[in-house]
Amino acid sequence: MSGNVRSMTGYGRGEHIAEDRKFVVEMKSVNHRYNDMTVKLPRSLASLEDKIKKRVMQDVFRGKTDIYISFETFSAEDVEVKLNEALAAAYAEKLRALEVLFGESCSDKVTLAAKFPDVITVEKTQKEEEVIWAALLPALEEAVGNFVSMRSAEGENLKNDILGKAARIERLVAEVKEYAPQVVVEYQEKLMGRLKELLDGVDVDPQRVATEVAIFADRGCVDEEITRLESHLVQLREILEKGGQVGRKLDFLIQEMNRESNTIASKANDIRLVKATIELKSEIEKIREQIQNLE
Repeated sequence: MSGNVRSMTGYGRGEHIAEDRKFVVEMKSVNHRYNDMTVKLPRSLASLEDKIKKRVMQDVFRGKTDIYISFETFSAEDVEVKLNEALAAAYAEKLRALEVLFGESCSDKVTLAAKFPDVITVEKTQKEEEVIWAALLPALEEAVGNFVSMRSAEGENLKNDILGKAARIERLVAEVKEYAPQVVVEYQEKLMGRLKELLDGVDVDPQRVATEVAIFADRGCVDEEITRLESHLVQLREILEKGGQVGRKLDFLIQEMNRESNTIASKANDIRLVKATIELKSEIEKIREQIQNLE
C-alpha cells in the first residue's frame, strides 16, 4: 500500500459547545520552507497556546499555519463586571468643575460618568486551565482532522500529477537513449560522403575517419547522464509511494535531475536531441514547481 503525501496548503474548521461555552477553531496554511505556526486566540486563553501548538504539530510538519480560536460564553459565571472607582471619581470631579465653569448643573452625573471609557469593564473570569482545555480540545481535534484531510486530498492530486510528468520524462529519456547512437552513425555517413566529395575519388583513410567519429561520439556521449536520470526516476516513484514528508527529498532529487538534463543539453548535437532535451527540461521544471507544495 502506498503512503500518504500531503500538500502544504489546506483549511480546517472545528466547533464544540460544552457547559455553555462555544469554541470555534479555524486553521489555514500556505507553503513554507519550515514549520511556522501562529496561534491567534482570546487573551483569556493565552495560557493554552503552547498546548495548542504541541497538539497541531503531531499532525502538521511543514508549512505556514495560522490557527484562529474564538470563545463565546453563555454563562454569567464566566463574566466579571468591574468598576474602576478611582477613574469614576475623577470623571465626576471634572463634571462638577464643568458645572462651575459654565454655571449649569448636571442632574445625572453618575450615569454620564459610567458611560466614559474604562469606568465599567466586562472581563471573562479565569477558569481552571484543564477545564477550558477539555472544552476546547474537541473543536481543535475536529479542525485538525478536517485540515489534514484537505491537505491529504490535495497531496494525492499533486502526487498523481507528478507521476504523470515522470512518465513523460521517462519517454523523453528513452528517446534520447535511442537517438544518441543514431546521431553517431549518421555523422559517420555524412563525414564519409563529404570526404569522398572533397577528395574526388581519392581513397579515404578509414582509420582517420574512425578517429574523427570516436571524438565526435565521445563529445556527445550521454550514457552516464541517461543512466542517472533513469535511476532518479526510480527514486522519485519510490519516495512518492512511500509517502510521508517528501518535499525536501524530492526537491534535492529534482535538482540532480535538472543537472543531468543540462549536461545532456550541452552535449546535444542533433536537432532531435535538442528538441527532446528542451521538453525534458520543461517537464522537470514543472515537477519542481509542484513539489514546492508538498509537505
